[in-house]
Amino acid sequence: MPKSIPSRFFYDAKGSDLFEQITGLEEYYPTNAEIALLRDHAAEIAALVGPHVSLVEFGSGSSRKTDRLIEALPALASYVPIDISDAALAGAVSRLRSRFPWLRVMPLHGDFNAPLELPRSARPQKKLGFFPGSTIGNFTRDEARDFLKSSRSLLGPSAAFVVGVDLKKDLDLLLPAYNDRLGVTAAFNLNLLARVNRELGGTFDPSLFAHDAIYNETDGRIEMHLRSLAAQEVQVLDDVFAFAEGETIHTENSHKYTVAEFQALARSAGWEAREVWTGDAGLFSLHYLTPGS
Repeated sequence: MPKSIPSRFFYDAKGSDLFEQITGLEEYYPTNAEIALLRDHAAEIAALVGPHVSLVEFGSGSSRKTDRLIEALPALASYVPIDISDAALAGAVSRLRSRFPWLRVMPLHGDFNAPLELPRSARPQKKLGFFPGSTIGNFTRDEARDFLKSSRSLLGPSAAFVVGVDLKKDLDLLLPAYNDRLGVTAAFNLNLLARVNRELGGTFDPSLFAHDAIYNETDGRIEMHLRSLAAQEVQVLDDVFAFAEGETIHTENSHKYTVAEFQALARSAGWEAREVWTGDAGLFSLHYLTPGS
C-alpha cells in the first residue's frame, strides 16, 4: 500500500516558518499573484459583501494577505483566523492587533477540516469567508467539495466566500514553484520526518530521503513526495515500516484548476460563482462565491 502523511502535519512551528519563507521565493508565483489580485480588487470585494461583516479565514497562517481585505473593510465587525499552528496563530494575532488596534481579533485554534464552532460573539454577523493561497488545491476533488459544503454550513446562508485557486499553466513555471533552487521547499518537506521523530519517537534519518515534486497530468496536480534513497526500515511508535530504494511517502497534493472547473466544483457544493478575478497574466484566480438557492 502506498505510504502517505497528510499535508496538514507540515505546520509545526518550524514548518510554518519554512512555508513563510517559501511564499517569498522568486519561483513561488502564487503568493505575489494573489496579493496583486487582492490589492487590485479588495475594494470590489468590500462593495459586494457590504459593511458590518465578520471575516473568517481558514488556514490563516501569518494572515499577511488578509491585511488587504481588512484595510478595505473599515466597518469590519471582527476577524476570526483559524489555524492548526499555535505559533503561526499567535504571531498573526499579535501583529494584527498592533496594526489594527480597532479590530476585534478572535483566534480559533483548530483543524478547519474538523467540525468547528465560531466564537459566540462572531455568530450574529454576516460572514465573509476567506480561503487564500490555493490551499483548497491540497484537497482531492471530493475533499474540496466536502470542505466547501462544511464551510457553507459554518458561514451561514447570507455569507460570501473568497477563495484563492491556482490555475493550470505551463510546467516550466509550475514545477519550479515546488522545487526551488535554494532547497527551501525540500527542507519544508523533510521537516515532516523530523517532526515524526520528535513527536512520535520515529527513527527516520532525513539524509536517507529526498524531496520530489512531480506533475500528475491525469489528476491535474502537483504531488510532493519523500523518496527513500536506500532500502531501510523505520520505526514509529510500535510500528516498523520497510522502504524499498526509490519508494516514496506521498506528502502533498496541489490541484490546479481552470476557472470553469472550479466554478463547477463550487456549484456542486452549494455555492454560486458571482465574480472571478485572474489578472492580466492569468496565473492565479480569486473567486467570490455566495450560497446557491
